[in-house]
Amino acid sequence: MNISKVWAVYFSPTGGTEKAVRTVAEETAAGLGVPLETYDFTLPQNREDELAFAEGDFVVFGTPVIAGRVPNVLLPYLKEKVKGGGALAAPVVSFGNRNFDDALIELRNILEDDGFRTAAGGAFISEHSFSRTLGAGRPDAADLEKMRAFGRGIAEKLQSGWTYTEPVTVRGETPIRPYFTPRDRHNAAIDIRKVKPKTSDACCGCGLCAEVCPMGSISKENPAEFTGICIKCCACVKKCPTGAKFYDDPGYVYHKEELEELYERRAEPETFL
Repeated sequence: MNISKVWAVYFSPTGGTEKAVRTVAEETAAGLGVPLETYDFTLPQNREDELAFAEGDFVVFGTPVIAGRVPNVLLPYLKEKVKGGGALAAPVVSFGNRNFDDALIELRNILEDDGFRTAAGGAFISEHSFSRTLGAGRPDAADLEKMRAFGRGIAEKLQSGWTYTEPVTVRGETPIRPYFTPRDRHNAAIDIRKVKPKTSDACCGCGLCAEVCPMGSISKENPAEFTGICIKCCACVKKCPTGAKFYDDPGYVYHKEELEELYERRAEPETFL
């Protein structure tokens, strides 16, 4: 399989997906002896133009898992502006220690529809966006070694004489299941879609939250003001230098605490070659 370049392409508001994609891609490129190029489409200005690939490219393409699926706010970009052009690809998702549900198979299907030919797939753990304890410290040394082993496995597969015949088999269901719905102790659905973080008096007005918001939804002039949707990625919360951003919505807090209680066990990465 003639690969001339490996790409690391990702949406990663808090860095977990970036770490997974870059680690896998770096090892794949090293194994193949070809250059590595990166493209980060986290910020809205990086999703304005078409992103096109071609035969000879191998693309490690990653998104985080939100509610068990590929973030729905990314679907217009992924389906309309990303062009595979016959390139080979490995879909990669990162999840916050609960489960990746159908996110990986959904991303695989999207890439196939975009004109990629998928050769591998992986799901890796990173700290949950809502929490500082759920998946804390992930990816850790053991995770990184599994990422590197996955990258080496991809390179070996591409050098083995393998040829593409069908999409890589990954864990997930067809048809893809609905988005994961949090529920309270009475089994009633918790809807946090419109919940947005608040800003305390600790805000120093630096505007970093506006710079890192992947939806461009925070006012640069007034960081306490939201001008668009919030996807609960918590980039503004986790990157605020003064800890001024926070959520206090009861449904959000209940869901966060339930996740921390129910999913404290160590989830493990899953890879597919």
